[in-house]
Amino acid sequence: MRFVLWTAVLLGILAGMMPASAQEGGRIRSISILGTQRIEIETVKSYMTIAEGDLYDSDRVNRSLKALFNTGLFQDVTIRREGDQLVVRVVENPIINRIAFEGNNRIKDDQLNAEVQLRPRTVYTRSKVQADVKRMLELYRRGGRFAATVEPKIIQLEQNRVDLVYEISEGQPTYVRRIAFVGNKRYDQDRLREVLQTKEERWYRFLTTDDTYDPDRVTYDRELLRRFFLKHGFADFRVSSAIAELTPSREGFFITYTIDEGERYKFGTSTINAELRDLKPEDLQPLLVSQPGDWYNADQVEDIVQKLVDAVGTKGYAFVDVKPQVRRNRETQTIDITYDVKEGPRVFVERIDISGNVRTLDRVIRREFRLVEGDAFNSAKLRRSRQRLKDLNFFEKAEVNNVPSDSAPDRTIIKVDVQEKSTGELMFGVGWASSAGPIIEASLRERNLLGRGQDLRLGAGLGTKRSSLDLSFTEPYFMDREVAAGFDAFIIDRKMQRESSYDASSIGADLRAGYRLSENLRQDWMYTVKQDTVKGVNSTSIYVQEQIGSKITSSVGQSLTYDRRDSRVDPTEGYFIRLGTEGAGLGGDIRYLRGSLSGGQYFTLTDKVILGVTSTLGYIHGLDQRVRITDRFFVGGDNLRGFANGGISPRDSVTGDALGGLWQAVGSAQVKFPIGLPEEFGVAGQAFTDIGTVGPTDTQDTTTVNQSSSIRVAPGIGVSWKSPMGPVSADIGYPIVKEKFDKKEFFRFNFGTKF
Repeated sequence: MRFVLWTAVLLGILAGMMPASAQEGGRIRSISILGTQRIEIETVKSYMTIAEGDLYDSDRVNRSLKALFNTGLFQDVTIRREGDQLVVRVVENPIINRIAFEGNNRIKDDQLNAEVQLRPRTVYTRSKVQADVKRMLELYRRGGRFAATVEPKIIQLEQNRVDLVYEISEGQPTYVRRIAFVGNKRYDQDRLREVLQTKEERWYRFLTTDDTYDPDRVTYDRELLRRFFLKHGFADFRVSSAIAELTPSREGFFITYTIDEGERYKFGTSTINAELRDLKPEDLQPLLVSQPGDWYNADQVEDIVQKLVDAVGTKGYAFVDVKPQVRRNRETQTIDITYDVKEGPRVFVERIDISGNVRTLDRVIRREFRLVEGDAFNSAKLRRSRQRLKDLNFFEKAEVNNVPSDSAPDRTIIKVDVQEKSTGELMFGVGWASSAGPIIEASLRERNLLGRGQDLRLGAGLGTKRSSLDLSFTEPYFMDREVAAGFDAFIIDRKMQRESSYDASSIGADLRAGYRLSENLRQDWMYTVKQDTVKGVNSTSIYVQEQIGSKITSSVGQSLTYDRRDSRVDPTEGYFIRLGTEGAGLGGDIRYLRGSLSGGQYFTLTDKVILGVTSTLGYIHGLDQRVRITDRFFVGGDNLRGFANGGISPRDSVTGDALGGLWQAVGSAQVKFPIGLPEEFGVAGQAFTDIGTVGPTDTQDTTTVNQSSSIRVAPGIGVSWKSPMGPVSADIGYPIVKEKFDKKEFFRFNFGTKF
């Protein structure tokens, strides 16, 4: 008995000394893979952490099981041991044959396909399907449809394939029923609602989604509010909260902004503290355009910072850091600012990495940058580069940021991430204008031809008074320099029967080139060759009869433009000046010199009330020949409302035909103001006074011509509408100073639509 007991103890000790793998049953002689259809057996084995010939280890078996699941290739995996054999049974995930969407009307298949990650001929997994469902729901929520549901369905096919169908119930849009503000004192609720991009639901907003709830847009609106108040002197402004509450019916949202306006400040003293060697603060003082007593404006402070950085950079200082130090005086409610100009960190641009561009060439993006590899890093130039890239209008998204380099502490990498959008345009248009009558237009344009940034356009117009066909091409960086070069070819047919009892046609082409001399100064050149024909004369006037026939003009012209407007399309402040000259006579039949000078200035009188004052002067002189009627100046219509097209002009005293003058001078003062309708209507009123005159014609017998260079004046009122179908304008002008032979036009209407 004692022998048996000692034997058992000895065996127990030996068993405890044996390795765990031996305890679990020896080596794996073979691994059998069952259930594979598309995947090779060796591929399955390669994912496992245990192999044939290894000692059996349950921990390694478990890790192999997890590794096989993590591949995403299998729906189910089981591993069991049969003696010295390991049996692995797998159920492969199916392959997606087709992805379809059902029930979607508001969002098209192309948009949904761009959002989902799964694709045909990829492996189906439940986790990826759920992730795609989440993305689609987020897409609907951004469009204001919080009631949308997406249900994925699979249709089994042979050979372990499936069709994946997303059944979509879009639901009703979730509109913003009300926007309210708490804490506002200076501005009322209606004025603050105009600042926001989010709008309250109204019937007339059927062409926009701004009245649907979008949390990202609400976040952006908080920033818009902050910018608005900081621009108008409220330096302590903050948004305490922005709460969106879903209505009990779950059909709309109430949004409440709680704000703290704080005190309103004016500019105090502005000084410069320059800590750079040989840099004199007084040289930079003219850049401090803020005046003591003006309301504080954070945008103006930012503009001054950028101007200081640029100015110091031009003086040879590569590393500059300008920080405005703001000191509030709460008793006088003024803000004193000291602009500290210091040497910035010595950081160089190591490289520029560009991603996201599929069609647009890298060099098209790089040439918009004010920084290149090896340059001293400059944040102002980086901001300018970001804006230039966005101004191309080639991209839905253009993000430009810099990150530290891993290679050296004084190196930075500029990361550029873009998302391209369609740059092709097919346009059809219809319209009506007082000067041209009914118009039908069509054009085909590509603004980024072959991804090279080139602009190609083919257009045609057909109207009762004017028809045209034109082809134009522009290379914005000719010979890899900042010179925009291109050509135009055109055919134009005009009916001038009402004004001068003749028809005219022009066929020709031009070559042009333009470049910037500075940020605001631009130089343009143009060579034109064309054939002008006067035909269809229905007048007994000898001055019109002598114009019959065709003449060839070969001319060279230039224009110099200095533009400081805040917008070329809808300016609210700033000014521009343009000087143009042209000479004809380099071949051809026509010889003349022409000059023009135009300019304008815009003032913001009060919020949304804009005064614009513009003027144009023009002069033409024939070189040893009389100037043709097609080259003379006619005043009236669009350039002087209250008078018909060519209504101010020397006229044949017998037939009344307009003959045109050798010079012109026109000007306009116009106040644009809101008329009480919501801002998104795009409707504005305008009150104007147009003034102008035209010089005499160069006829030999002035006794049979009515002409006067006296000043004409026509005040009036009008309304303009930026409609969804195109711009619409209507003006009523009444001449109060005129000549008896002038042709008047009290009402002028222009409408155009493009689709």
